[in-house]
Amino acid sequence: MQSYQAETCHTIREIKQQPELWRKAIEQLSAKKEEIERFLRNIETKHKHARVIFTGAGTSAFVGETIYPYIRDAIRKRGWESECVSTTNLTATPYYYLDKEIPTIIVSFARSGNSPESIAAVENSEKIVNDFYEITITCNKDGALAQRVRNTQQQLVLVLPEEANDKSLAMTSSYSTMMISALYLFHNNKEVFERETTATAEAGKNMLALSSKSIEKLMKNDFSRLVYLGSGVFEGLSRESALKLLELSAGKVATLYDTTLGFRHGPKSYINKDTNIIVYLSNNPYTRKYDVDMLKELYAYKDRGPIVVLTGIEDQDLVNYCDDVVTLHSDLEDIQLAFAYIIFAQLLAYEKSLQIGLSPDNPSPTGAINRVVQGVTIYPYVGEK
Repeated sequence: MQSYQAETCHTIREIKQQPELWRKAIEQLSAKKEEIERFLRNIETKHKHARVIFTGAGTSAFVGETIYPYIRDAIRKRGWESECVSTTNLTATPYYYLDKEIPTIIVSFARSGNSPESIAAVENSEKIVNDFYEITITCNKDGALAQRVRNTQQQLVLVLPEEANDKSLAMTSSYSTMMISALYLFHNNKEVFERETTATAEAGKNMLALSSKSIEKLMKNDFSRLVYLGSGVFEGLSRESALKLLELSAGKVATLYDTTLGFRHGPKSYINKDTNIIVYLSNNPYTRKYDVDMLKELYAYKDRGPIVVLTGIEDQDLVNYCDDVVTLHSDLEDIQLAFAYIIFAQLLAYEKSLQIGLSPDNPSPTGAINRVVQGVTIYPYVGEK
């Protein structure tokens, strides 16, 4: 594979640092374990029921979309319901999502914490909801979200290690580190989670070593379209994967994402000879049956590009239904596999950016997109519908 000033390129460094950064983040958060539990117990004591809204914009929103299917059970055990609503929706249409009578916990994911919508979302929530609590998971201690000051019983700010504050335009380690931090935050047995993080990090390290051959093969096929497919937690992961390639290729590669079952309902018409297909295979035996059925169907297509499968557990039959397989030889839960799978997508996007002739750190030299979104006007919300 190619190398773009590897010694100075932020993007590749930020991709490769992730396994060790996950360990560091959890070690740092474990030192705040009592503070975290005290904050959550206080809300439980005050309110029999509450809403948890995971929010962010772009990649930060996809953190919540990825973890939500897995984490909702842990949250429900506290008597709370959870959902994902982007800050872009909370800002533009707060009346659809916020109810003044329902105690609400906004969990904000933010790399910089300076995006106008991120700030407006929590400010609107504070105005509208009677019992409003906010948890900020951010990579920037100096950002506007981290610097907001409220009563400590109403606000919890978790600042991640400085390395998570990606310098490159596209978020890589910031995405995965915020994700693992949120899982830790709501896990019902944090000591167990701390031990599980070691296995998650090892899977990530394995993916760094295993992915190169498959990505090299894909680079030989000068594709212009790509689709990511996955079920459950892999739907949100597929969305983030598709965005990474779209960002790092400056829109020159058209991307799509869907669930394995949902792809049949129209989106499958996206496939042509220039379309590469990446399938995130579930380790859950029930879900895996649907994934494999989709593989068999796609493999029968003649007018398509290569199909690459990422899987945790080994399955010799997979070679009959795809063009390449990356096997982690791991029986981890899907949410843990997600951390290794995203590394593959990030590396693929990085290599495609190089192939096109772009700088992965700044693939949008025209300023079409920016590290912190520009050009947003925030209007005062006065409660109208």
